[in-house]
Amino acid sequence: MSLTAALFLIGFCGLLVIQSKKLVSVIRQNIEVRTFLDKEETKAGQDSILNLIKTKPYVLVSTEVAPITFVSKEEAAKEFIEGTKEDFISFLGENPLRDSYRIKISEDYFEEAKLQLIKKDLEKIKGIYEVVYQEDLADNINRNVTKIYAILASFALLMLIIIVLLVNNTIKLAIYSQRFLIRSMQLVGATNGFIQRPYILRGAMQGLIGGILAGGLLIVLQQVAVRNVEGLAMLQEYNKIGILVGVVLFLGIAIGIASTYQSLARYLRMALDDLY
Repeated sequence: MSLTAALFLIGFCGLLVIQSKKLVSVIRQNIEVRTFLDKEETKAGQDSILNLIKTKPYVLVSTEVAPITFVSKEEAAKEFIEGTKEDFISFLGENPLRDSYRIKISEDYFEEAKLQLIKKDLEKIKGIYEVVYQEDLADNINRNVTKIYAILASFALLMLIIIVLLVNNTIKLAIYSQRFLIRSMQLVGATNGFIQRPYILRGAMQGLIGGILAGGLLIVLQQVAVRNVEGLAMLQEYNKIGILVGVVLFLGIAIGIASTYQSLARYLRMALDDLY
């Protein structure tokens, strides 16, 4: 049970990393660079600008979302009025906003320095009045994500050390009670491999059972969360979750085998007087 609990916590950290990476990816895909067009730009000119933008390597390639969206000044005004509840058109007597293209950027370019280069590159296109985006947002997100990953990795490493020490001590106590049986087998000529085999198999089986229980708890937790937390379903990457469960199983078996082998090796080398 202690092995199951520790493996579950390690797997939970991995699950958080998978979910957070997907969340960051979704956030990045929804970051937009807005290109405002000249007011006198014709429909043909707008189409020409669109075709030029489509050729740029930094435009997101996706089948899930439209990488480039045209927003007319009327639509922009409607969005502004709905957001602020203020009809600025009635106050000003005209719509001062401009037609624009909203461009989603590939994750590879999600850095402040690269976004600045994208801004300069787009502003070179004839017919584009201005290019804007949320400055410093990319660096802030990248910096915070790095901190989160570092904390989760540190916690998982700490749990791994604790689990190894805990299981190692537990197995030592179990084998301690059979130290004289081990010496008796040595005295009748049993090889170290013959003596170790059943203990190692039992350690591997206990590790496998602990890994299966921990993996099952992770899957149950993930399914409960998906059903009760709105929007969480879009963050699921079941292939990576499957790999995570496999890693948990491997860790359980590896720790069980390694701890059993290390504990047995001590008693196999121990002098008879030390057994007492």
